[in-house]
Amino acid sequence: MRNEDFEIFIEEMGEATDYEVADPFVIEKYRRILPLSLIKIWQEEGWNGYANGLFWIVNPDEYAHLVGMWLEGTSVNKIDTYHVIARTAFGDLFAWGEKYNRKITISCLTGSVIAVASELDVPSENPDLTIGSFLAMSDLERYDVEDIEEEPFFERSVEKLGALKKDELYGFEPALVLGGSLSFENLTKLKLDVHLTILRQLGGVPRIPY
Repeated sequence: MRNEDFEIFIEEMGEATDYEVADPFVIEKYRRILPLSLIKIWQEEGWNGYANGLFWIVNPDEYAHLVGMWLEGTSVNKIDTYHVIARTAFGDLFAWGEKYNRKITISCLTGSVIAVASELDVPSENPDLTIGSFLAMSDLERYDVEDIEEEPFFERSVEKLGALKKDELYGFEPALVLGGSLSFENLTKLKLDVHLTILRQLGGVPRIPY
């Protein structure tokens, strides 16, 4: 049976539109590392894409090299060991700290790490509640990106470029870090791993705006 927080998530995001059965070996690997409520979602739901690929619950092993690369050289990297648990269509990576059970957001699009500094090294009193709140607060607008006219990209992107696969994202060419504009005409479908690696190489150490 789904817990209340995940039910709220489904009410907003809809049922999965892309589905992958979670690997039992990976589940066991993270059973003592990540909150049990997330492990239960993996077991019962899988690693899925929602809202035609706007938001994905992911296998952390597939993102280990990316989170390591993006956090290298940052102060956050010294606080905890982070595992990517979810991501958006535009390259936001949501990572979970295994020691303190706190979430950070790696915004690959803007080259920044977003976190609540005062909480990063303070253990969560209830990790299952913390991760449940993260999912329950999900909404379609929150995970979308807007252009300079404040018009959301995602629905137009799906219509123009097609829905995303698990290894794809929507990105800008030229990249924003190279002076590209937040324009729909510059948006394209790209391989996630390759694009996020290039963005990190071009942008250097991410900013931490707190």
